Amino acid sequence: MPKLTDTQTIILSAAAQRADNLAMPLPKGLHGAAAKKVITMMIGRGWLEEVDADLRKGEPLWRETGDGHGTTLVATDAGLLATGLEPVVVKTMAAIRTHAAQPPAPKRPTPRAGTKQAQIITLLQRPEGATIAEIVAATGWQAHSARGMIAGALKKKLGLPITSEKVDGRGTVHRLNAS
Repeated sequence: MPKLTDTQTIILSAAAQRADNLAMPLPKGLHGAAAKKVITMMIGRGWLEEVDADLRKGEPLWRETGDGHGTTLVATDAGLLATGLEPVVVKTMAAIRTHAAQPPAPKRPTPRAGTKQAQIITLLQRPEGATIAEIVAATGWQAHSARGMIAGALKKKLGLPITSEKVDGRGTVHRLNAS
């Protein structure tokens, strides 16, 4: 194992604890010519690598490239091995941290039984589907309310796969696909 300075150890250890093994930001007090010297040497030894910074993710910049883009620093597998860490373990831990930081997927709402919404879903599930006029007759609603229920509550909120097609003699027929 190569001999690392305290600064190199701090940089690589911090990178091992960050998602995607980012070596940025550098430790406090390390800037200017000293930072450039340390980083240049670490890149030369293959411990760090300059990669394009993803500004949408808010990755910190190491340097600007002059075309409105910039680069950031990432610890390589060789850099992680230099600190005595196995790259596979570091990548696994980074994946666990990233997964744990993500909020759980929102629970999809389910329609209550016996409501007008449930009646409409039942009408739409029939093989022949349902027209707005049939939904209005079953619920006593206005036509615009029935269309709003289909577009808003059923399609958007519940995410149901409802299709519409023009049928001769019936008009527009809405169906809830069984997928």
